[in-house]
Formats: sequence, C-alpha cells, structure tokens
Amino acid sequence: MSCSTPFKMRLVHLDLKGAPPKVSYLSEVFPLFHALGANGLLIEYEDMFPYEGHLRLLRAKHAYSPSEVTEILRLARLNELEVVPLVQTFGHMEFVLKHAAFAHLREVALFPNTLNPHEAESLTLVKDMIDQIMELHKGVPWLHIGCDEVYYLGEGETSKQWLQQEQNSQAKLCLSHIQAVASHVLAQHPGTTPLVWDDMLRDIPQEQLKASRVPQLVEPVLWDYGADLDVHSKIFLMGKYQECGFQRLWAASAFKGATGASQALPPVEHHIRNHEQWLQVAGGGPVDTLQGIILTGWQRYDHFSVLCELLPVGIPSLAACLQSLVHGGFGEDVKLRVEHFLGVSSLETMDAVSEGAGSFPGSDIHALVTQISLHLRNSVDTLLERNRFVTGWFSPYHRRRKLIHPVMIQHIQPEALSLLSKWSNLVQQLEAALQLAFYPDTIEEWLEENVLPSMQRLQGLLQDLGEAAVQLPPPTSPGWDTGQNP
Repeated sequence: MSCSTPFKMRLVHLDLKGAPPKVSYLSEVFPLFHALGANGLLIEYEDMFPYEGHLRLLRAKHAYSPSEVTEILRLARLNELEVVPLVQTFGHMEFVLKHAAFAHLREVALFPNTLNPHEAESLTLVKDMIDQIMELHKGVPWLHIGCDEVYYLGEGETSKQWLQQEQNSQAKLCLSHIQAVASHVLAQHPGTTPLVWDDMLRDIPQEQLKASRVPQLVEPVLWDYGADLDVHSKIFLMGKYQECGFQRLWAASAFKGATGASQALPPVEHHIRNHEQWLQVAGGGPVDTLQGIILTGWQRYDHFSVLCELLPVGIPSLAACLQSLVHGGFGEDVKLRVEHFLGVSSLETMDAVSEGAGSFPGSDIHALVTQISLHLRNSVDTLLERNRFVTGWFSPYHRRRKLIHPVMIQHIQPEALSLLSKWSNLVQQLEAALQLAFYPDTIEEWLEENVLPSMQRLQGLLQDLGEAAVQLPPPTSPGWDTGQNP
C-alpha cells in the first residue's frame, strides 16, 4: 500500500463497554480494517474481559472467554493488526466501582467514576487487573492504562485532608497515581510501554510534570475529536510535552461516538474534518514526534450512558477517515477508493450517512439502522401530529374519551396499519441482522431505545381506534358534524 501518512501506527479503537461484537463479526471486519490502512487495534475490554478469581464479578453476562480473547488476538495477527489492550486504572472505573465489593475504593463515596488513590487496596486492585490482562496479551509493545476524565479527584474525604498540606495539590495526586501504575507495568511486564490519555496532564505546570518522572514512564495520547480542532494549540502542547521529557507522543481522533451520547448515525463530514486537522498537526509539529494515531470509536460515553453509533454503522466513516490518513486528505480520488472498499455507489459525507446498500461486513445493519433512524420517528410523528384526520378528529381529547366519527376510522386506520406493517417488517430484518453481529442484550437495548418508543405510539393509536370503534354510534352534538370538508 502506497502510504504518505505521517502516522506510522494507525489503531482502530474497539470500545467494548457497549455493543461488543461477536468474535465471528470481528473475523469479518479485521481484513477490511487492514485493507483500509489500519495496522493496529486499541481494545478497550472493560467488562468484556474474562477476569478470574476475586475479579470475576467484573465480567458482563456475555464476556468473552479466554479462548475467544485468544482467537481475537489470532485474527488480529492474521490481519497484521498490532493489539494494544486498554484497561482503565483511575477514572472511568464505573464497571468496577459499581460493585458493592469495591465501592469502598471510590474517591467520592456516592460516585463510582474514580478510584481513591490513597488506598493501598486501590493500587492492588489495578495491578491485579493489569496482570490478568497481560497474562493473555504477553509481549504486547504497549498497554493503555486510561487515566482520562478523573472526575471528582480531590473531592473525597481523605483527599480533602491530604490537600490541606501546603506541598500537596490535585496535580501531584494525579501524577503520583499514574507513576505508581506505570511503574508496575514497566517492572512486571518489561518491554511493554504504558500509554495514557493526556487530558489530566494538559494543565499541569511544565516544571511539575518534568519533576514527576511520569515523562520517563508513559507515552501520552493527545485526544481531540472536534472538526474545528485548534491546530496551533495542539502543536504548542506537543512542544510542551517534549520539553517535559516525553520522548514519544500519540494522537487520538474519532470516527464515531464523539458527537452525542445518543447519536445513532455518525456525521461523516465531521469525522473526516477531524482527521484532516490531525494531519495538519502532524505536518506542523516536530518531525517523527507522533508515534501514531488512535481512531477512537466510542460505544458509550461512560458505563451508564446509552449506546451511540454501532460499529457496523460507523464503518463508512472509519473507511473515509483511515483512507484520509493514508493518502494525506480526502480528495475525490480517495472518495472513489472508499466507495470501492465499501461496495457503495456513492458515499454521502455531507448528510448523516449514505443510505445506499454496500457489500462490507454489516452493511445490512448499516442500511436498516440508517432507514429506521432517519425515517421511523418522523413518519410516526407525521401521522400523529400532522395528519389532518388524526389532529382534527382523533386528538388526545378524543382518544381519552374513545370518541370518533365512523368515517374517520376509514381515513386513519389503513394508513396506521400500513405504517405499522412496514416498520415491523424492517425491524424484523434488522433484528435478524443484528443477531449475527451482537449479543441479545445489545439488540434489546438498541431496539428499546431507538425503535420501541415510535412503535408503541403507533400501536397505541391503533388500540385507541379499535376501542373507540366499539363506542359507536358517535355523539349527535353539532360539535361532531364532520360535513365540513373532512
């Protein structure tokens, strides 16, 4: 592959804390990732990792088995994708700290976000998690230890007392925990370098960062998912990190999961623009500073939030973004390449997503989700809120009292039944397609969030129509005369 990208490593992020794909689906998409220009994976297992012993309770219902993890790694090697596991060790610890057995290790007792760094047991817990992950990932060159968005750090009772001492600060508390975790990785797993998200480091004074030894222990990942990313400030930040002693830096962009917690369809143009901005950063910064880029594909904003764009729905965006990195931008020639890879006649980057069918793994899911997301709610809203027969003769007032003129049943019911039949058929198709790629809890959640509300409104209308029909004949009050142009 001819490659003009400044990013030597191009990692696709698999966020498994929501809608984790079946291994059979990963076996289909890994070859496409490789063909599009990816050469690595950042796998954020969260509760999908097969933790053992006292950590076994962290497993999700459909957590991968050890043999499935081994198979994922084999498939990755087969497709020349370097695997970098990610385990959260500070913030975003909800999947651990939500359990009663570990709740005493919260920084703030009420919130399961952040680990209390003062407790020796906290570090022991994190070490155990890392060691179990590394047992199945022996010899990996990098391990991502998270450390982003450490909300409420310093707000726990122990922290408040600790911070009263003059020499202590929130930055010192943060750096000391990162140092402890990274030191464990380097001591117990030689040859594996820890990566960290950089947001907790950005505002720490340069001298304090330099003195902390953290720059000798980790490689920071500078993340920014905006289409209007500030190129100059990123280059300045890279310079700051270099002066602090960080030898290698990484970038992180987004191909999905970064434009709204409940986003169903990725805005492709936004994500392409984000990658073009990162290309400018790489081109304007010191040569060979950036080790690589992680194309994040968030599946939930946190452990408790709703699902955002499913992986198959994000594939066209990922394809456009990877090819933009490989070829230095998204010109017409690159667009044609992407369309060829996906088997689509036209990639619509300005709209939410192309509605055309494709031939890539999960293209049926992509097409059906797109159709449902763009049209289901709107079609039901149109019938219930803008159809003149419904709004004029079967309003909420009428429905509560089961009042309707007989002729209005003939005007409303056929259209409602046709709409229900159409969407029920498409939802059945989607459910069958989803079953090939995802586990039952994912399918249940996605349908309940994105399909059920509109379908229930439609079914409710038909039920009320049926009940109103048995109340006939209608009232004879002049107020019910429908002779005026029904």
